[in-house]
Amino acid sequence: MDPGTVVTFGVAGVASLFMAWAIGAGSSGSTPFAPAVGANAISVMRAGFFVGILGLLGATLQGANVTEAVGRDLIVGTTLSPIAAIVALSIAAGLVAFGVFTGYPIATAFTVTGAVVGAGLAMGGDPAMGKYYEILAVWVLTPFVGAGVAFGTAKLLRHESVSELVAIPVLAGCVGAIVANVEFVLLGPSDTAQSVVGTLASELWMRLVLTLLIAAVVAAGLAIDMRSDQARGQRHFLLALGGLVAFSAGGSQVGLALGPLLPLFDAAPVTVPLVALLFGGGVGLLLGSWTAAPRMIKAIAQDYSSLGPRRSIAALIPSFVIAQIAILLGVPISFNEIIVSAVIGAGAAAGTGGVSRRKMGYTVLAWVGSLLGAGVLSFVLYSTFAVVL
Repeated sequence: MDPGTVVTFGVAGVASLFMAWAIGAGSSGSTPFAPAVGANAISVMRAGFFVGILGLLGATLQGANVTEAVGRDLIVGTTLSPIAAIVALSIAAGLVAFGVFTGYPIATAFTVTGAVVGAGLAMGGDPAMGKYYEILAVWVLTPFVGAGVAFGTAKLLRHESVSELVAIPVLAGCVGAIVANVEFVLLGPSDTAQSVVGTLASELWMRLVLTLLIAAVVAAGLAIDMRSDQARGQRHFLLALGGLVAFSAGGSQVGLALGPLLPLFDAAPVTVPLVALLFGGGVGLLLGSWTAAPRMIKAIAQDYSSLGPRRSIAALIPSFVIAQIAILLGVPISFNEIIVSAVIGAGAAAGTGGVSRRKMGYTVLAWVGSLLGAGVLSFVLYSTFAVVL
């Protein structure tokens, strides 16, 4: 490998690692445990520690779909050059880092998508309109679905005629059924992913029976825990949900840091397994979560809504489900958008007006501005480099 190629890969790798750090410090590091912190189920520092570990695991086991989408599906007719990848990652990471240190959550998926599309268009590529429609549909539906499901779940748990000793274990069983059918890369044959249920059973009816059995075991386990100590059982379920969301965040967000690098490694003289790249990106997420996530955890947990355990559970369930759907579809999605909308829906169920409208207004503007701003900056900067170089 000639020195110029080594330098190019080195600079691109640093840009990708910085992007992974910024994501770990921001959306994937701060949002998963924020409702649990807001409910006083876990401390800020412990949340930052565990979200880093779980994000690393999620990146390694579930990061392939979104990584492939960001790296190959956003532009038609061309692939990102090394300079374009460096430009896109640097601009996106800079904007996300700005959000981390100012306390306003910049939507990472919007920022990276805008930067990659801007650089790709500047290279002469064509827009991948089919993929854009799919991404836009998920982005638009997420706040409504997340807030709506969180609101309905919180209302259900607050209703006088509904016993928490029954409702929460049932919800836990539903979550267990979903986890049993989530696909992991290590469970399937080479280059494919497979679920726990799919690994253990081949026939559809057997998978259904096994799913119901797992759901029943999870529900019964939590029911026993809650009958022994209701508050402790709620806390255990809440922390489990936070862990699942953190795992899902790693599986989704690592692709935003690694996706632009895929064209570089496709042309590299040495083949690097995708799992190795995902693990490296997961390490970057972990470092960001451990070093800078507590600031954003505090912002999400305290500035958007004051949630108790029931409303926190209501916020995390749709967050986990939406994240897994996006991973399955290979759609880059913002965890700030997922969690914040779910927190708003759960908070609104109390009718206390616990959501800061001013803060939310700035947040929405930051989301839209990050998409457009990253795209324009990436387009202009790459065009400038193309002229100068």
